Amino acid sequence: MLSWQFARFDDLALRDWYAVSVARIEVFVIEQNCPFQDLDGADVSSWHLIGWHEQDGKRDLAAYCRLVDPGIKFDAPSIGRVITTAKFRSGGFGKSLLAEVCARHDSLYPGQPNRIGAQARLEKFYRGFGFVTDSDEYIEDGIPHLEMQRAGVAM
Repeated sequence: MLSWQFARFDDLALRDWYAVSVARIEVFVIEQNCPFQDLDGADVSSWHLIGWHEQDGKRDLAAYCRLVDPGIKFDAPSIGRVITTAKFRSGGFGKSLLAEVCARHDSLYPGQPNRIGAQARLEKFYRGFGFVTDSDEYIEDGIPHLEMQRAGVAM
C-alpha cells in the first residue's frame, strides 16, 4: 500500500523534490540509457503525485508522475514522467499510480480530456485507463512514442 502525496511544485519539501529528481534520473536517464533534459520547465506548472512506501519508519519513493497544467505541454492537461522505481516494480504500483492520477485529473479538470506523449511500448497499459491512440508513432529522445488522449469525465 502506498501513501499518496499530491502537491504543487512550490509546496514540495526540498527532500521530497530531491527524491523525485533522483528517481526520474535513475529511470529515464540511466535505466533507459537516454540522456535528455529531464528538467524541462514544466515542473513548476504541475501537480506532483508521489507514492511513498512506508515501512519500519522508513519512507521510499515507489511511484511518481506529474499532472501538467493545460497549455504547457498540450492544450489539455497532461500526465507525464510516469515511473515506478525498480525496487517496487511488479507490485501493481504503476496501476495504482495511474488510477490515482486519473482521479485527481477528473477532480481538478472536470470534463477536460488528458493528453499524453506515451512510450509506444506502454500503449496497452495506458489503454487500460481509457487512453486512445491518436497519432502515428514518432521518435522522441531516441524512443518510439505515441500521442494518446483520455476523454474528460464530468464530476
